[in-house]
Amino acid sequence: MMRSYDGFEIRNPGQWTDRRVEQIVGKLLRVGVGLSALVILTGAAVYLLRHASDATNYRVFHQTQPELRHVRGIAKSALALEGRGIIQLGLLLLIATPVARVAFSIFGFLEEGDMMYAVFTAIVLAILLFSLNATV
Repeated sequence: MMRSYDGFEIRNPGQWTDRRVEQIVGKLLRVGVGLSALVILTGAAVYLLRHASDATNYRVFHQTQPELRHVRGIAKSALALEGRGIIQLGLLLLIATPVARVAFSIFGFLEEGDMMYAVFTAIVLAILLFSLNATV
């Protein structure tokens, strides 16, 4: 039985194959990057609308606000519709995209019955999450 899936032919639509997993992962990456870009552009527009007339002093370096260095502060700032918070949220989405890809790959490998790759991918995911937690 052949069925079209996003322009690709899939023989057994209910069965997980390497090709199907690759197609879904590819779509996941495209959607994640696109959504991230949209959020960053929205944040940039909000920031420019509110701060377009501010004078810039290039002699003094201003670090990122401390509350924008943690997920909770970024979420609070983005919900308050602050431009910098929205931009940071877009960057978090961009970072989360490949992490979501690794997490989905575990599911794909388990559905295919490939336990060895599922375990290796779970180890990679654990390292990614540990490193993200250690830096945030």
